[in-house]
Amino acid sequence: MTWWTRFNSSPATYNHYVRAVLYDYNTGGVRYFHATPNPFFPKMPSTSKNPLSILSCLVVVAVLLLPSPSHGRKTLGRRIPTSLYDGSPVFLWPLPRYLTNGNQTLSVDPNLALAVDGPGGSSSIVSDAFERYRDLIFNPWARSGSRDSAAYDVSKLTISVASDNETLQLGVDESYALYVGGGASLSIVGGATIEANTVYGAIRGLETFSQLCIFNYDTKNVEVYNAPWYIQDEPRFAFRGLLLDTSRHFLPVNVIKQVIDSMSYAKLNVLHWHIIDEQSFPLEVPSYPDLWKGSYTKWERYTIEDAYEVVDFAKKRGINIMAEIDIPGHAESWGSGYPDLWPSPNCTEPLDVTKNFTFEVISGILSDMRKIFPFGLFHLGGDEVNTECWNSTAHVKQWLQERNMTTKDAYQYFVLRAQGLAIQLNWIPVNWEETFNTFSANLNPLTVVHNWLGPGVCPKAVARGFRCIVSNQGVWYLDHLDVPWEEFYKSEPLEGINSTMQQKLVLGGEVCMWAETADTSDVQQTIWPRAAAAAERLWSPLEATSVGNLNLTVLPRLHYFRCLLNHRGVAAAPVSNLYARSPPTGPGSCFAQ
Repeated sequence: MTWWTRFNSSPATYNHYVRAVLYDYNTGGVRYFHATPNPFFPKMPSTSKNPLSILSCLVVVAVLLLPSPSHGRKTLGRRIPTSLYDGSPVFLWPLPRYLTNGNQTLSVDPNLALAVDGPGGSSSIVSDAFERYRDLIFNPWARSGSRDSAAYDVSKLTISVASDNETLQLGVDESYALYVGGGASLSIVGGATIEANTVYGAIRGLETFSQLCIFNYDTKNVEVYNAPWYIQDEPRFAFRGLLLDTSRHFLPVNVIKQVIDSMSYAKLNVLHWHIIDEQSFPLEVPSYPDLWKGSYTKWERYTIEDAYEVVDFAKKRGINIMAEIDIPGHAESWGSGYPDLWPSPNCTEPLDVTKNFTFEVISGILSDMRKIFPFGLFHLGGDEVNTECWNSTAHVKQWLQERNMTTKDAYQYFVLRAQGLAIQLNWIPVNWEETFNTFSANLNPLTVVHNWLGPGVCPKAVARGFRCIVSNQGVWYLDHLDVPWEEFYKSEPLEGINSTMQQKLVLGGEVCMWAETADTSDVQQTIWPRAAAAAERLWSPLEATSVGNLNLTVLPRLHYFRCLLNHRGVAAAPVSNLYARSPPTGPGSCFAQ
């Protein structure tokens, strides 16, 4: 009689309970044993209400059979030591939450097949992502010259997704489990398996799988070293963002897509699209069609169709688009199409606080943009509002006097009224921190406070019950070319926040690519690789990133990830240059610059 053991569970539950199922291949009989606590894992939280029945995660027995130098067993689900990757040919970025690995080398079939399971497995998001990653892993010529699939250890990737709900919002479940076993005698499952509660967790698992696949120039095969691998992973923060400024310099849609692709490689999940600013208004707004007269030229504009395309492209990579209109202060370009929005020809910003027309235009913009951008957060700016010219403009000054208001009061009035318009459209308003610093007592309690001026505001904001996003300009502004990668990596979003309840109010963080000196010619090398340093801080467990000597524990992996980006066509700059985005200082290997 031949019995085969498998473990029934889900990404949410297999780490806490294990259910053994025995199959008799001779009789077809099945025996079940009761669920028992799994000693190998602490419980992982999950948002899924319909957990997946595991089809191929036979991890516990597989790992128990792995040889170990000490006791002949490997312990499943150990927390990653920071020195795990020292001297290893496999570098992962960002670090996963848990993993185990062995010492085998597996070959991967260039005609790698996809098998799907679960309610969400048949989603086009999954199949499209598989095709993208297969093209990234294998050279174009590899398939035509490949051997029979039976000659490879890994010839199939099974992706099992528990939910068919493809809604992408803040806090969507991005957890996954990845097992790469191959066909070796000690492996219970041939091939590789990704299991996730959502299609977006499956995408994150595909990225990790792709990083395990290394091309061997001697054998001309793609191989997985140190197998079998078992990885259990989920992000530390729900909001892991990159701001992209397309007002200071217009970026073509294909360049925005390239940035989105590169974000997915580092598991970032929010593109903060700073579309409009005082310099240009490049977006089409059907309700007020003359607004994009504020663009630099007719050829530097985004149509409604362009915006829809960007949102759809990003969703397929598990990335939300948070749009921004920065009001009332950064809005001079609005008046090119509608001069009545300016208080006067000599006072072109802030926008005219006295006119209902100003708020009618804002309402029209928000209503049109709500049809395009489904993400639950919308950024209303509110920073750097210089109200001096309100006092020097006769009709504004009179309006203030009639209401016994100061310009500071008018600033508050403007922000709160704009917030109300966004909230009516079922958006959660995000504002730069000046709004909190100036009138926190009156700020709408739904407001997400976006830090940028320096450290300290998020502890104050969460203590008042507000949610917060961290973008401290001293360490996470990419246009600050003199800030080295180490500072990006060491910046801790929860610094100064000791209360567990208040820590939960920090949604995450965002690196900012302001574009005064960046355009298509240099935007990617300004973003990368420093953005990756922040991305690992936002994804990986705190204990995995709280390391001592960064040059020993982190730098080799960051070099490797930068070279991976280069291989994927991303113009990531050298890691260790004194000034970011500068070219190499001389000949040398990508892995040492």
